[in-house]
Amino acid sequence: MNKNILQFISRSPQLSIVNYQLNKIQLKIICISTLLIFYSCADISKTKSLKLAHGLDSAHPVHKGMIFMAERLAEKSNGTLKIEIYPSQQLGTERQALELLQIGSLAMTKVSGAVMENFSPKIKCLSLPYVFRDREHIYKVQDGQLGRDLLIQSEKYWLRGLGYFDAGQRSFYTKEKSINEPDDLIGMKIRVQESPMAINLVKALGGAPTPISWGELYTALQQGVVDGAENNPPSFVSSRHYEICKFYSLNEHTAVPDILIIGTIAWNRLSPQEQEWLQESADEAISYQRKLWVEAEQESLEIVRAAGVSVTYPDKTLFAEKTKLLLEEYKSDKELYALIEQIQAVK
Repeated sequence: MNKNILQFISRSPQLSIVNYQLNKIQLKIICISTLLIFYSCADISKTKSLKLAHGLDSAHPVHKGMIFMAERLAEKSNGTLKIEIYPSQQLGTERQALELLQIGSLAMTKVSGAVMENFSPKIKCLSLPYVFRDREHIYKVQDGQLGRDLLIQSEKYWLRGLGYFDAGQRSFYTKEKSINEPDDLIGMKIRVQESPMAINLVKALGGAPTPISWGELYTALQQGVVDGAENNPPSFVSSRHYEICKFYSLNEHTAVPDILIIGTIAWNRLSPQEQEWLQESADEAISYQRKLWVEAEQESLEIVRAAGVSVTYPDKTLFAEKTKLLLEEYKSDKELYALIEQIQAVK
């Protein structure tokens, strides 16, 4: 029994033996309760939480994939490992999120493959124009050894890739006319991501590439700062750019993936078992998200058509031929060109 309790009893002559016994029972209850609280707190302290921030809205297929991943991780870890998701740039832009990962203030994020080129230059091979034949080819490369190797190339920058979410294939949408062949882009200011590859692509096709942040693009289109942009159908819809741009030309020039990233600081804090759970959950979420993506693309095209957007399917070979020189330029970079050849060899 606690020494203080005994001293209290000895100083209280009015306490009878009965009262002493009652207090003894009460003390046992207090001790048991304290132990239960202690162990409960210990269980809570064992729970690890990973904060995941990204710039997409909560209706986006990638966000839904992340929700699925969080649910699977909670199930696999029996609730000891969870993911808190912050969409819509609540914690900053893609670049800011990456910087937070590098210092350990944020655990995970989703970034475009174009943004990751600045941290892992070889990953640009996935963003090259017309390097993929179709969606099946894309998945085979991303899920294969080449794709997995590229995910860990950025570890020296304290960033580790967990997998590739489907971000579709990017196509041009414009305000004044349809893009049916490369020459239609001559003289047009086209918004691009802050990516050397994206800039060179539009230049090769005859357009004037104009890097503008995603959040500022609606106003830029409205005010005529740019004549158009390029992106996948769900993003065209979620951004509401179809309210301004009434021509959507599905030339599908690139298939830039969205990459799920964890900071190496956060990754190294996990046990090998926890790392396995997280990777498994990410893999399952990617399969789930890819199914959602195909559905979202179909729905998005229906929405823009109903809103009066002219959706066309230009001859891709015209664009592929025009951008072929971009691939040839990488022959001087033996490592990168070898990756291009590996991609093209995947059957």
